[in-house]
Amino acid sequence: MKATLDHVGIAVNDLGAALAFYRDALGLEIEAPEDVEAQRVRAHFVPVGESKLELLEATAPDSPIAKYVEKRGPGLHHITLRVDDIAAAVEQVKARGARMIDAAPRGGAEGALVAFIHPSSAHGVLVELKQAAGGRHQSAVQRFSLGDLELISLCDGFFRLDGGSLFGAVPKALWQNRARPDDENRVTLAMRPLVVRGARTMLIDAGIGDKIDAKLHDVLAVDRSRTLDRTLAEAGLAAEDIDIVLATHLHLDHAGGFTVRDASGRVRPKFPRAQYVARRGEWEDAARGNERMRWAYMADDFAPLAEAGVLRLVDEDATIMPGVKVQRTGGHTAHHQIVTIESRGRTAAFAADLMPTTAHAPDAWISALDQFPADTLAAKKRFAAEAIARETLVFFEHDPAVPAGYLHDEGGRRRVAPAPRRDS
Repeated sequence: MKATLDHVGIAVNDLGAALAFYRDALGLEIEAPEDVEAQRVRAHFVPVGESKLELLEATAPDSPIAKYVEKRGPGLHHITLRVDDIAAAVEQVKARGARMIDAAPRGGAEGALVAFIHPSSAHGVLVELKQAAGGRHQSAVQRFSLGDLELISLCDGFFRLDGGSLFGAVPKALWQNRARPDDENRVTLAMRPLVVRGARTMLIDAGIGDKIDAKLHDVLAVDRSRTLDRTLAEAGLAAEDIDIVLATHLHLDHAGGFTVRDASGRVRPKFPRAQYVARRGEWEDAARGNERMRWAYMADDFAPLAEAGVLRLVDEDATIMPGVKVQRTGGHTAHHQIVTIESRGRTAAFAADLMPTTAHAPDAWISALDQFPADTLAAKKRFAAEAIARETLVFFEHDPAVPAGYLHDEGGRRRVAPAPRRDS
């Protein structure tokens, strides 16, 4: 486990006095505060070189910080070590007999994943492990085993979307604790296609590709420092190895990579040997156009598939290859579908835009871009109940830090435990 010092946490009971010292006497810059609702604490970060100080102010009398200050007084509370893979770090610490306060990573400040090691195992020091939001320095290729199948999470880069659009009716005061916005109120999202290797090699969705115009590229702040081509290669695959390309729906951030524009300007299927599978209703809606979401459908992403004779349309929930089924959920689009994967009694699910990030795990956290939000709500309730009961490995297509994890309900609150990583 490689770790670097991220910050030092300092509990305060008089924020004004603390600011008078750190800001006024020392002349340090204080970042805007962030409320971490789950811990009932307000965090004020103070950059100092490559690391930070974190001034921790209780927002409720029963918060851990309030209890700490009452018992020990203000002062050093914890040190935080930043790691590339927090799930693996937690497993390593536990395997060596150390006692964890958090059995699995959870959400923390700055959109990070965190887990605390008990002071009894760290010579009296409370140690926090932290995986920063975004995780772009990490390998974008992550492998998972499911019975006889291999699941490989890839990446086609990142983009940014307005936080209000992404979280709909959820107040910013709540969602900004899980997905930190930029100065334009935009939240970073990943694009994570999934390879399923079994009887055949299937690719589920394909990211945004490289055909969008400069204006939309800037509006969405597209960052393709990681591309589908590059991550396929890192996984030991090429476009010619893909037998089936499966669409959850045909929005540009999912279907843009289905086709490429060649040197002559002609748009053709990207995967030369593949059969492409889509829902008939979704295909018809995309071809017809949707006034509210017209910007999200690009004909060049899907029309060339029919022209090339490589398109298969399905009308009902069906098995696409052994162990892999599609299930219509509606909600995000009328014919949006998720993918369920089963092998030797184990299950996984590619949730697509039914549950695009780990922050969307609660039932009511639904994007304003969903055309039929009531359908999303009903489908999420069914999906989550089954995923919890069956211990389903859930893939989050747009989460910037966590490609896959397991849903849990704890005290009426739903959380996601990230799955251990096995990089390519």
